[in-house]
Amino acid sequence: MMQQMRDSHQPGANDKIFVGSVPEIYERFLVPLIFESYAQDLAARLAAVKPRRVLETAAGTGALTRVIAARLAPDARLVATDFNQPMIDQAQMRLSDDQIEWKQADALALPFADEHFDAMVCQFGVMFFSDKVRAYEEAHRVLRPGGHLLFNVWDTISANEFADVVTQALELLFREDPPRFLARTPHGYNDVLRIQQELSVARFSNISCDAVEMVSKASSPRDPAVAYCQGTPLRNEIESRDPTRLEEATKFAADALQRRFGNGAIEGRIRAFVFAAMR
Repeated sequence: MMQQMRDSHQPGANDKIFVGSVPEIYERFLVPLIFESYAQDLAARLAAVKPRRVLETAAGTGALTRVIAARLAPDARLVATDFNQPMIDQAQMRLSDDQIEWKQADALALPFADEHFDAMVCQFGVMFFSDKVRAYEEAHRVLRPGGHLLFNVWDTISANEFADVVTQALELLFREDPPRFLARTPHGYNDVLRIQQELSVARFSNISCDAVEMVSKASSPRDPAVAYCQGTPLRNEIESRDPTRLEEATKFAADALQRRFGNGAIEGRIRAFVFAAMR
């Protein structure tokens, strides 16, 4: 892993790599910090269309999968996929259900038959797809006529306070070459008009978008610092600059969060867009 990071010190080169201890830290810190509340929102929207065959892409460690599974009808089936096998492994450790099939898959080349699913859902994953239109075309292909596509994306990093403070802190720590993963990828795909146009190119219709604002809560400033610096590919960027400075970077980010939000339990604004479309 370390050699891979040293060989790929290019912006975006490792943005999709979730390996080593990242999946476990992601599940422990990042999921409760920012993903659980949006999983409830997305799962409720999915349940409203009463699907029987559901595909989830970019399932990660299963934050959304677990909520969907609790809402599925007894005869429904869910296929949960992710590009990174270590993320699937982490998810399967926490959820074993006969209704769920876990599968490693690339959203740009889905290994499923045409018109196979009633609904497809993706929580904060499409921003990682190298070719968004291709991913939407694949979604269109595997959905039956009248099938539903649901996904969410983060708003700009300035609208997501913890991530913004961490990014600004690391810009000060690594002045000559600041790691910009959070701004570049998770918070880099939020142009609503562009996304709607790309869905139209992929032949989706009835496209809608809702802005959903929530509150991110942490028991201490260190928790979001660990979540972002050690539980996302931001860690790859930090270690590619200097593999000995991960803890220093985490503490620097935690100190910045403490100055902004105080000590003890803290809260910060998070904001995302939720898209829905029909095949």
